[in-house]
Amino acid sequence: MRRLASVEGGRGSIERPVSRLWHVTLSVAGAAAPRHEVRRALERLAHDHPFLLTGRYACDRAEIRYWEEARDLHDAAAVALRLWGEHRRTARLPPWEIVGLEVIGRETYHQRIAEGYGPPPAAPMGVQPF
Repeated sequence: MRRLASVEGGRGSIERPVSRLWHVTLSVAGAAAPRHEVRRALERLAHDHPFLLTGRYACDRAEIRYWEEARDLHDAAAVALRLWGEHRRTARLPPWEIVGLEVIGRETYHQRIAEGYGPPPAAPMGVQPF
Protein backbone atom coordinates (compact mmCIF):
# COMPACT_ATOMS: atom_id res chain seq x y z
CA MET A 1 0.00 0.00 0.00
CA ARG A 2 1.28 3.46 -0.82
CA ARG A 3 1.65 5.76 2.12
CA LEU A 4 2.03 9.50 2.52
CA ALA A 5 4.44 10.93 5.00
CA SER A 6 3.31 14.01 6.87
CA VAL A 7 4.85 16.17 9.54
CA GLU A 8 2.92 16.61 12.74
CA GLY A 9 3.88 19.57 14.90
CA GLY A 10 7.52 19.43 13.81
CA ARG A 11 8.10 16.17 15.71
CA GLY A 12 8.88 14.03 12.71
CA SER A 13 6.89 12.17 10.14
CA ILE A 14 4.02 9.80 10.61
CA GLU A 15 2.51 7.51 8.00
CA ARG A 16 -1.12 7.32 7.06
CA PRO A 17 -2.84 5.19 4.41
CA VAL A 18 -3.70 6.76 1.08
CA SER A 19 -7.36 6.65 0.04
CA ARG A 20 -8.33 5.00 -3.21
CA LEU A 21 -11.32 5.40 -5.51
CA TRP A 22 -13.90 2.61 -5.64
CA HIS A 23 -16.76 2.34 -8.13
CA VAL A 24 -19.94 1.36 -6.29
CA THR A 25 -23.16 -0.04 -7.72
CA LEU A 26 -25.92 -0.35 -5.12
CA SER A 27 -29.17 -2.12 -6.06
CA VAL A 28 -32.32 -1.88 -3.95
CA ALA A 29 -35.80 -3.38 -4.37
CA GLY A 30 -39.12 -3.70 -2.58
CA ALA A 31 -42.83 -3.09 -2.78
CA ALA A 32 -43.96 -1.01 -5.71
CA ALA A 33 -44.11 2.76 -5.24
CA PRO A 34 -45.32 5.43 -7.68
CA ARG A 35 -42.57 5.95 -10.27
CA HIS A 36 -42.68 9.73 -9.96
CA GLU A 37 -42.09 9.45 -6.18
CA VAL A 38 -39.12 7.13 -6.71
CA ARG A 39 -37.66 9.55 -9.25
CA ARG A 40 -38.11 12.53 -6.94
CA ALA A 41 -36.51 10.65 -4.04
CA LEU A 42 -33.46 9.75 -6.14
CA GLU A 43 -33.21 13.33 -7.39
CA ARG A 44 -33.27 14.58 -3.78
CA LEU A 45 -30.54 12.10 -2.89
CA ALA A 46 -28.46 13.29 -5.87
CA HIS A 47 -29.02 16.95 -4.95
CA ASP A 48 -28.10 16.44 -1.30
CA HIS A 49 -25.16 14.18 -2.11
CA PRO A 50 -23.48 15.11 -5.40
CA PHE A 51 -21.38 11.93 -5.34
CA LEU A 52 -24.28 10.20 -7.13
CA LEU A 53 -23.32 9.68 -10.76
CA THR A 54 -26.33 7.83 -12.06
CA GLY A 55 -29.57 6.57 -10.69
CA ARG A 56 -31.86 4.20 -12.56
CA TYR A 57 -35.27 3.27 -11.27
CA ALA A 58 -38.56 1.46 -11.77
CA CYS A 59 -41.57 1.33 -9.47
CA ASP A 60 -40.10 -1.59 -7.49
CA ARG A 61 -36.32 -1.23 -7.79
CA ALA A 62 -33.45 1.21 -8.23
CA GLU A 63 -29.74 1.22 -8.90
CA ILE A 64 -27.27 3.88 -7.81
CA ARG A 65 -23.76 4.20 -9.22
CA TYR A 66 -21.08 6.44 -7.78
CA TRP A 67 -17.41 6.77 -6.85
CA GLU A 68 -16.42 6.39 -3.21
CA GLU A 69 -13.09 7.43 -1.74
CA ALA A 70 -11.99 5.00 0.94
CA ARG A 71 -8.91 3.35 2.40
CA ASP A 72 -9.92 -0.12 1.22
CA LEU A 73 -12.77 -2.15 -0.23
CA HIS A 74 -14.11 -3.00 3.23
CA ASP A 75 -14.53 0.69 4.10
CA ALA A 76 -16.12 1.52 0.72
CA ALA A 77 -18.58 -1.38 1.06
CA ALA A 78 -19.48 -0.41 4.64
CA VAL A 79 -20.35 3.13 3.53
CA ALA A 80 -22.39 1.81 0.59
CA LEU A 81 -24.35 -0.59 2.80
CA ARG A 82 -25.39 2.30 5.07
CA LEU A 83 -26.26 4.75 2.27
CA TRP A 84 -29.89 3.82 1.58
CA GLY A 85 -30.93 3.52 5.22
CA GLU A 86 -29.16 6.66 6.41
CA HIS A 87 -30.75 8.83 3.71
CA ARG A 88 -34.17 7.16 3.61
CA ARG A 89 -35.87 9.85 5.72
CA THR A 90 -34.18 12.99 4.36
CA ALA A 91 -34.54 12.02 0.69
CA ARG A 92 -37.87 10.24 1.28
CA LEU A 93 -36.54 7.04 -0.29
CA PRO A 94 -38.82 4.00 -0.47
CA PRO A 95 -38.40 1.49 2.38
CA TRP A 96 -36.63 -0.99 0.12
CA GLU A 97 -33.89 -3.42 1.00
CA ILE A 98 -30.44 -3.70 -0.53
CA VAL A 99 -30.44 -6.62 -2.97
CA GLY A 100 -27.07 -6.11 -4.61
CA LEU A 101 -23.73 -4.44 -4.07
CA GLU A 102 -20.68 -4.31 -6.29
CA VAL A 103 -17.55 -2.45 -5.24
CA ILE A 104 -14.59 -2.51 -7.61
CA GLY A 105 -11.32 -0.62 -7.71
CA ARG A 106 -10.71 2.14 -10.20
CA GLU A 107 -8.21 0.03 -12.14
CA THR A 108 -10.66 -2.87 -12.46
CA TYR A 109 -13.42 -0.51 -13.56
CA HIS A 110 -11.26 0.98 -16.32
CA GLN A 111 -9.99 -2.45 -17.37
CA ARG A 112 -13.59 -3.67 -17.80
CA ILE A 113 -14.45 -0.65 -19.92
CA ALA A 114 -11.33 -1.09 -22.08
CA GLU A 115 -12.18 -4.76 -22.66
CA GLY A 116 -15.70 -3.84 -23.77
CA TYR A 117 -17.76 -5.29 -20.95
CA GLY A 118 -19.35 -3.90 -17.87
CA PRO A 119 -21.52 -0.80 -17.63
CA PRO A 120 -20.79 2.21 -19.78
CA PRO A 121 -18.35 4.68 -18.23
CA ALA A 122 -19.87 6.46 -15.25
CA ALA A 123 -20.54 10.09 -15.98
CA PRO A 124 -22.94 12.50 -14.34
CA MET A 125 -26.13 11.59 -16.17
CA GLY A 126 -28.76 12.08 -13.53
CA VAL A 127 -31.72 9.88 -12.72
CA GLN A 128 -33.31 7.86 -15.52
CA PRO A 129 -35.85 5.02 -15.79
CA PHE A 130 -34.56 1.50 -16.47
